[in-house]
This record gives sequence, C-alpha cells and structure tokens, in this order.
Amino acid sequence: MRRKPIELAAVATAAVPGLTPTAVSSDADDPADFDSALLLDSEGKRWRVRSPRHAEASARLETEFLVLRAFAPAIRAELPFLMPTVAGSVRLGSLSTFVYSHLAGSTRSVEELTAGPAALAREVGTALAAIHDLPHSLVSNADLPSYTPNEFRQRRLNELDQAATTGKIPASLLLRWEHAMEDVSLWRFNPSVVHGDLHEDNLLVDGSRVTAVTGWTDLRIGDPADDFAWLVASNEQDFVDAVLASYTHNRRDAPDQHLLRRAALSAEFALAQYLVKGIAAGDAEMVAEAESMLESLAADVEEHGGQAISVEPLPGQAPSGAGVTADAGSSPAVTPSPAVSAAPAPAVTVAPVPAVSIVPVPEVDVRHVQVPEVAVPDARLHQAPAPARPARPAPVPPAVEVGRIPADPTPESTARAAEDTSTAAINIVDVRKH
Repeated sequence: MRRKPIELAAVATAAVPGLTPTAVSSDADDPADFDSALLLDSEGKRWRVRSPRHAEASARLETEFLVLRAFAPAIRAELPFLMPTVAGSVRLGSLSTFVYSHLAGSTRSVEELTAGPAALAREVGTALAAIHDLPHSLVSNADLPSYTPNEFRQRRLNELDQAATTGKIPASLLLRWEHAMEDVSLWRFNPSVVHGDLHEDNLLVDGSRVTAVTGWTDLRIGDPADDFAWLVASNEQDFVDAVLASYTHNRRDAPDQHLLRRAALSAEFALAQYLVKGIAAGDAEMVAEAESMLESLAADVEEHGGQAISVEPLPGQAPSGAGVTADAGSSPAVTPSPAVSAAPAPAVTVAPVPAVSIVPVPEVDVRHVQVPEVAVPDARLHQAPAPARPARPAPVPPAVEVGRIPADPTPESTARAAEDTSTAAINIVDVRKH
C-alpha cells in the first residue's frame, strides 16, 4: 500500500533525530517502486524521503547508499553537479526508507528540457561526459556489476528470450531486436561507468544549469549508450544532437559511432522489460499499458521503419537511412514466433544409429565436470521482477502536524541546501520499538 506524504514525514522524524517537519508535499519518482516526498523543517531546510514499495526497490536504495558512500569528497569536487547525501535511514519490516539532504533545482519534463535553451543541452552533455569519465575503480571497489561488450550483449539476448516467452510481444519487434543484438559490429564500444537509471526525473535543473544528478541505484561498468536511451526516446533530434556534441567535446575518450543506435535499441527494449516486470508483479494495468505501447511501436516501425538500430539490414532488405523495418515476409529463412533463441542453432547431421551394445559406465570425477555458466539477471543492472509484497508494518504516527511546502523556496534555504554536502552517519532506528 502506498504511503502518503504525511506518513513519510513521520517516518523521516524517526530516521533523522531532531528533524521537525513543518510542511510536506509529494515528489516525482517511479510510482511502481517508490513513494517519495519533500519536507520543509522548522529551520527552513528541505529534505527528500524515498520509501520502497517492495523488497527489490529496497535493495536498490541500499545499493545507492553504498554508491554515494564511495563518492569521496575529492571525486564529488570534480563533478560539474551536486550529488545526494544520505542523512538517515529507518527500517520498516524488511524495507528501508532513506532521507536525503535536499539539493537545489527542480525536475523538468522531457518536453520542457528539449524546449529549453541551447545552454541546457550543453549542460546535459557535460553531465553525461563527467559520469562516463568516472574511474572504473569507483565501481569495482564498491563490488558493483561490470560487463564487457560481449557480456552485456549476451545479457540482453537472455532478457530477450525471457520476454519472448510471454507471447505478448509482436513478432516483428522480436525479429528486429534479435537481429540487432546478434549484430556483433554494433557492440564494439569501450565500457565506461554508467549511471544506469538516467532520465528526466533524476536531473535537477535551475534555469539553464544542471545542478544535481540523483537516482544512483544502478551504477555499473557497461554500455554508455544506456544513459542516452531516454534522450533518443524523446524524438527531438536537434536536442539529441546538441547533447551529443557537448558530450563528445567533454569526454576524454571519443564515443563510438554506434552509440545512438544502441541507445535507440535500449529505449525500445525497455518496453519489453516493463512488460516482463508487470507480469511478474501480477499488475494487469501495467501489463495492458506495456502491451499497448508495444503494439504502437510495432505499427510505427511497420509504417515508418523506426529508428536505425542494426548496422546490417535484415536478410532480404536493403539498407535504409530511416532504420530497419522488421518484415517477416521479406525473409523466407526466418519465421518469427514468440520464442526467440539467444543464438542461431548450428546445423546438425544425424548419423545412422548402430546396433545397441551395452558397456559399463565409467566413473566420473565430479570435481572435473564443467558446469555451463547460467546468465542470471542482475537486480542492480535491470529492474528484476518485484517479489510478493511483505506484510504492511504498523503505521508510524506523525510527530508533528505538517502543511504543504510553499511553491518557491527562500534564497537562504536554497543556499544552505546547495552547500550541504556532508556525509552524515546513518542512524537506523527500528520504529516498532517506539
């Protein structure tokens, strides 16, 4: 069950001793995974509360805490934006709610970002470059996922197999995605540190400046194209080109030539991941929404060709600057079906079967038996299916009566919030004992 902002304000008072909320309002977040609120305390300081809705979301928040702790002051000082600071945490049953010091700026919709000044596009590109230029040791020291290009490609193929078993994805999209994932030339890139969950809700903007980046739950070493997926999905090519130009100028390593193709693939495939997540959660509304978006995408690809993803065209089709249309009729050698294999099956020659003879079975030393590696989706790289929701803990009574936060912060409170980059110790309180 969702927690209302006033309930989150009460939880925050248990997580941060001495916090006295005087106003509260809801905050934009992923509604399937988190409940969020903004608080204003008696000293005019703002706070953000994020409460997970299930165990997988709680694990992501705990991972984010490890990530933020890995960002030493020296690393933070080199970034062109601010990062969150965890002020306190409280465990409710098996779920952990976190309270963060508020950062200056506000979220903007994709439409507002793309309609903004050219300087804002340059700021987004600069922020992306700074993230992708972070040292790999930051991820490895925190024991976070790290993937080579081929490992990442194979992981995507495994996810495609899982999505195909639902029987709810149009065959033309399955063929289009499988062809792109098997196109090895598309996956030649230098792995970098990747935010992993970058989109408009995790960018805080003030005027034409990106003031902060939030949502560090999926940090990893992988494909930098994943952080461009939300931009490509906006279909605002001028904005995407401006961001890419700034990104290329500010990166130490030049981006590979197929970065935007893989970003387009990631944006499309996110719909299949959303469908799988909805089915696992038993959310009929979520499944219906995913099916509708997939059908719309398939119709758009059929009519207009979609965005270019594969370097090589599908068999039987000529290259097209507008992209590749997945048309089953143009490839007699391929029959689309809901089941998609991770790799093409090799030809098999069946030899005649000789007369059966019985021989003793030799003993096998199990210590030398090679067990094939099974690819298991990583909850920190992809949003794993949400497990059954645990029993709801007893509600926490609010510590104070609170009202709504004023629309505009005072200059003094904004300045104090921007300057607060301390890493306060976590104070974990079991509210069931109070």
